[in-house]
Amino acid sequence: FGTEERGGETGMQGGRIFAYGATKNWWSRSGVPSKMPKGEIGGPDSEIFYDFGTSHDIKFGKECHPNCDCGRFVEIGNSVFMQYIKKEDGTFAELPKKNVDFGGGLERITATTNMNPDIFLIDVFKNSREALAKHSAKKYGEDETVTRSFRIILDRIRSATFMLAGGIVPSNTEQGYILRRLIRRAIAESDFIGIKNTVLADVADGYSEAYANEYPFIQKNIYRIKKELTNEEEKFRKTLTQGLKEFKKISQSGSISGKSAFTLFTSYGFPIEMTEELAREQCMSIDRSSFDALMLEHKERSRAGAAQKFKGGLADTDKETTMLHTCTHLMLSGLRKYLGEEVHQAGSNITAERLRFDFTYPEKVSREILDEVEKYVNDVIERKCDVELLQISKEQAKKDGVVGSFWEKYPDIVNVYTIKTDDGTVYSKELCGGPHVKNLNEILETGKHFKITKETSSSAGVRRVKAVLK
Repeated sequence: FGTEERGGETGMQGGRIFAYGATKNWWSRSGVPSKMPKGEIGGPDSEIFYDFGTSHDIKFGKECHPNCDCGRFVEIGNSVFMQYIKKEDGTFAELPKKNVDFGGGLERITATTNMNPDIFLIDVFKNSREALAKHSAKKYGEDETVTRSFRIILDRIRSATFMLAGGIVPSNTEQGYILRRLIRRAIAESDFIGIKNTVLADVADGYSEAYANEYPFIQKNIYRIKKELTNEEEKFRKTLTQGLKEFKKISQSGSISGKSAFTLFTSYGFPIEMTEELAREQCMSIDRSSFDALMLEHKERSRAGAAQKFKGGLADTDKETTMLHTCTHLMLSGLRKYLGEEVHQAGSNITAERLRFDFTYPEKVSREILDEVEKYVNDVIERKCDVELLQISKEQAKKDGVVGSFWEKYPDIVNVYTIKTDDGTVYSKELCGGPHVKNLNEILETGKHFKITKETSSSAGVRRVKAVLK
């Protein structure tokens, strides 16, 4: 294991301890010290490797050594000495409070006990790995390309399965966008190994069995998880083949312009991170700054349109419209009670005659459930609850768990409307622009009852109900 950087021919303690420079033994979010931005903290680390004794691959260097990337030595633990902060002038200062941050790889340790450095061969991946093998007619480990694709799919869909089980659904914003990126990258990779039909639901099913004892909430939600994955897969596969052809065509120049990356995003549904990943694998660059400029322009146009739509959610502020608007809060609370807390508002349009309300849910809602929601709304109205307004910071509202959608459209100080009884029982606590009745007795005195008249699909993963007071 000799080189000067490693502290001599054999290292200390009979060749068990070696010294490395900052390119290998340094931790910060940005990587090596030279890449750290001002104000970031980091420090040297002490890494623990296990020697599997496999043969050395010459493409990783002439000689093998404990920090070699050939696979013989696998890092199973790391102690980071959080010691420094990067100053404005680029130099480093000692942190006033230091700590040692230890990290241990549970799955790597598991693989080590199996005497196999490949974590994707441990038991939690078994069923999902076999599902991929069945659909692709390929075997994990048969060659580097197939193995790499299996790993990408297994890794991303495991994360997606847990996110879906937690109530997140694919979308183009916030957590939903991260989820969609994971799923679409896995779909593209399944296409590379010859899978042309839906497969991700079977992969997720493998995880529901593997984690049945430790994380039973996955099995509890597996039907909805598989439904969401299949919907997303069917939708993306319609443009995937054309998008990959377009990527291949534009990549022939050796680089990808911002405009081309933007076209892949808007016309074929390729998240920019996925395009970057595909380009990186082919050693190509992307004009990210140009893409970001086009994306910013696109978002501004979308935001302007959404703001207008949001403003027009209520046709007016007449008494009938205001009462129906208040009812939407109770209806959302009822939907979340009977369908789960992953339900969120996706849009609304309210007139004096009726309300139209869109919400996130992957499948048709039965009439029985709608009747329960209806009863819930009318029962709360009969309790003559107050509707209280509280103005707090948006960040505080998020911390307090206030229910809300379209957070980005609201100012720093937001209105939170709480519908509750005198004894403090809360039926709804939601972010909203208003207006609302001050007490539900205003609705009760009309003698009218809340009635859901229709339930349909609005778009993928979004349902629409119409309701009236009569």
